[in-house]
Amino acid sequence: MNRLSFPRRADGPALVRLLLPLLWLALLVLGPVPGAAAQGVAPAAISAPARDALPGAEPALLRVMNRDVVLLRAMLGGVAPQERVERARARIARQLAAGGPLAVTVWPVAGGQGVYIDGAFCFAVLDADTDPLQPPGEAPLVRQAAAALERALAERRESRDVRAMAESAGRSAAASGVALVLGFGLARLGRRAQARALRWTARQASRLPLHGAALLLRERLAQAVPALLRGLTLALGGLIGYAWLSVVLAQFPYTRRWGEQLNERLLAVLAELLGGIAAALPGLLTALLMFVLARWATQLCRAFFARVRSGQIRLGWLDPELADATARLSNTLIWLFALAMAYPYLPGSQTEAFKGLSVLLGLMLSLGASSLVGQGASGLILAYSRVLRRGEYVRVAEHEGTVTDTGLFTTRIRTGLGEELTVPNALILGNVTRNYSRTVRGPGFILDTTVTIGYDTPWREVEAMLLEAARRTEGVLREPAPRVFQTALSDFYPEYRLVCQAIPAAPRPRAEVLDALHAHIQDVFAERGVQIMSPHYLGDPAEAKVPPRAAVQPARARAREASTTS
Repeated sequence: MNRLSFPRRADGPALVRLLLPLLWLALLVLGPVPGAAAQGVAPAAISAPARDALPGAEPALLRVMNRDVVLLRAMLGGVAPQERVERARARIARQLAAGGPLAVTVWPVAGGQGVYIDGAFCFAVLDADTDPLQPPGEAPLVRQAAAALERALAERRESRDVRAMAESAGRSAAASGVALVLGFGLARLGRRAQARALRWTARQASRLPLHGAALLLRERLAQAVPALLRGLTLALGGLIGYAWLSVVLAQFPYTRRWGEQLNERLLAVLAELLGGIAAALPGLLTALLMFVLARWATQLCRAFFARVRSGQIRLGWLDPELADATARLSNTLIWLFALAMAYPYLPGSQTEAFKGLSVLLGLMLSLGASSLVGQGASGLILAYSRVLRRGEYVRVAEHEGTVTDTGLFTTRIRTGLGEELTVPNALILGNVTRNYSRTVRGPGFILDTTVTIGYDTPWREVEAMLLEAARRTEGVLREPAPRVFQTALSDFYPEYRLVCQAIPAAPRPRAEVLDALHAHIQDVFAERGVQIMSPHYLGDPAEAKVPPRAAVQPARARAREASTTS
């Protein structure tokens, strides 16, 4: 016979019985809390993987004084586990009413072990009640049940001990006082922290200007900082309240199990959190190492291509103009490779939530970023096909100007009329691009303009006038010499196209040089009495459509005076 016993305590008077309804009310509010036994007592096999010890057997839990004693799984002589639990409760209640020493003993019975109180049989624990998945080395189920029952009976004796209950009430009052002091102190500390944080952030906001404007607005800080600190204060207050509740519940026998479970769950959460952090550290270190190596590789790549751009390193397959684009592309590939390699080591990367988020991001990119990918591909094609370069004067569709920047997605063009155009690379790739700077000899750009003059003006005279206008234009080069082409013989007029190369003595937009060329063309034609007019032929006008000489000479004098003054 195995005998397990606790010292007997005297039953309490009516004061304890007055406290019992309050404890029962707490039980009804909180409800039964399942869980494992505390203070080194192993759970009485609460998990039930072996529900089908016998066909039709439904496991039933025996609970005494809010303590889980044993989970019965098997049928005994045709009696279901639930009926076995009801009979055990009735026998235990009779023994409690008898008022004996409540000594728990264990005796062998047919097919298992019997648990007795003061020599009276209460329930049997059969071999079939044992969980087949019980870890090896764990105490037998009957020993666990006997220990849990003895603890429940000891707590029942304690609940009837006036002195023990008074001590529990005193400890609860002390814990409540400590919790109140901590709560008031935390609230006062939170208010002081808010005031100091607001003063500190106000000083920092004034020290972080960007182009004369503060990066952090004091009004926003006045709202965000108190809200953040209030949230932190509430979290700490909730932790204090949680600890107070667990301490108070653990002081009284009937609610002690709830207090123990609150502590167990908090410790389990902390242990799980610390265990997760410890388990994630090797993966984080590996991912961090990969990102550090990727950063070193990008720095080395950037330094290498910087030397290619400056001409210190010459590569036959790479022009210096493409060094920056190649460096950006190489850095992007390096970071993508590093991210792909570090992905399995990131915490939570193997969870279903993380996988679902990855699928969602991939779907969003595939549906919404198709134009972005197309723009990037167009930028790469433009860069490596060398369609455009910085400083060249180009015309794309109806847009014309000097290229100021070539990016992966857009190209910036300055028109010279006070405008800067941002043209998508896909538009450039899908249209004919006229480059007025690529075929010139040396620096500069090509100027061209078209006029249509009637057949009654000799073409040699028209060519001479156009060449004279080009010679008068400041910035038009003498070598290579300007040329005039007759590009079409239309029904009523030939089309003359003047082509010349220009580079201003001072940096001037192409539009200004072209404006001066057009002005000189009009002046020369007016001086020679040739009208620039090519309507569909209905009849010769009564008078030639040319400006009067008196209007041309003052204009030329003003132009010469302005050029001399400048």
